[in-house]
Amino acid sequence: MTSDRPLNDRLDDDDYPAYTMGRAAEMLGTTPGFLRAIGEARLITPLRSEGGHRRYSRYQLRIAARARELVDKGTPIDAACRIVILEDQLEEAQRINAEYRRAAGEPTAGSTPGPRPGSGSSSG
Repeated sequence: MTSDRPLNDRLDDDDYPAYTMGRAAEMLGTTPGFLRAIGEARLITPLRSEGGHRRYSRYQLRIAARARELVDKGTPIDAACRIVILEDQLEEAQRINAEYRRAAGEPTAGSTPGPRPGSGSSSG
């Protein structure tokens, strides 16, 4: 699992699979079994080293941490994984919509919208 990219690029890359299963589990305060379970539920798909060992990225660890929060609150693991997937899809859709709005010159969430065309009050 070598890369031709410079080390600094890999260290800054949220998608670079830098963490072993043991290290990922330790960082999350969980077990390797939990990571395997969320992999089986297709929440995350770790990359594999040349030796076949699972490797996780920082992005995947954030996703796993969210699933763990839900499981710790009593949500079944399959349901927690589905919730996290839907949250991630919603966030991505909102990001894309915001880009489209910016490109169209429309105000984005958090900005003060001006009057919409055709919405002005007329007393006539």
